[in-house]
Amino acid sequence: MATSIVDRSTRTLAHGSRLVVDGLALGVRVSARRKRFALTVETDGGLTLHLPEGRPVAEAEDFVRANWSWLKGKRALRERTRPLSPAKCLVEGEVVRYLGRSYRLAIDPGRPAHARVRLIAGRLTLSEEQAQDAERGRAALVDWYCRAGRAWAVGRFQPWAARMAVAEPELEVCDLGGRWGRYRPAEGRRGPGRMSLGWPLFQLPMHLVDYVTAHELAHVRVPGHRADFWRLLGQALPEYEERRAELDELGRRMWMGEIAPAPGDAGR
Repeated sequence: MATSIVDRSTRTLAHGSRLVVDGLALGVRVSARRKRFALTVETDGGLTLHLPEGRPVAEAEDFVRANWSWLKGKRALRERTRPLSPAKCLVEGEVVRYLGRSYRLAIDPGRPAHARVRLIAGRLTLSEEQAQDAERGRAALVDWYCRAGRAWAVGRFQPWAARMAVAEPELEVCDLGGRWGRYRPAEGRRGPGRMSLGWPLFQLPMHLVDYVTAHELAHVRVPGHRADFWRLLGQALPEYEERRAELDELGRRMWMGEIAPAPGDAGR
């Protein structure tokens, strides 16, 4: 929908337009079902004003100004916690992380094109064909994280499940987008369900992988994040608040799968 700057003299705001209040630009979303004004700070730091149909611009401006401090605080918080995920180049010597340690990529011209990535003598080895094809190289690295992560996590799984007195759900490591973990109960509560861990998690130190594992296992007994959930997690992991804060800080600096062009490839 076309975007336009809304003049204060306009009596009402249109869906998809912009409202500028004292130099602050907000996207506008109008809904016939909405009864009151609301503000949101989007993941990219943008601001959105939600409002009912037919409300005048002056009233919208007054609402924004009345919530000025809240908006500035939320926007500053979003900026401080904005993902800083770096892109990776598929080149010899690029640094990758696994369980808190740094490793280097090794590009092997003699390696079969479709060979799985392996950790050999402290280096993650890709074929030359994988390194030259961003999509193929990314898929090969993600596959390695999924395999290596699951093999490592299986050994940590049972002690945490026992500590919480929960049955062990099926475990998988996969791409969860921006999430670190997810628990899904079995249909009809028949069985312990399935726990998924996101592959980028395994770049982080072991104690943070343990935190996410314990967090998701707590959901086997308690859905949602009510007080009894945090109480259960705290019984198994008393320092969970410190680990959650560390995850928030370190996690936004992890590689989430973006591949950058190799030096010298720009413009080709």
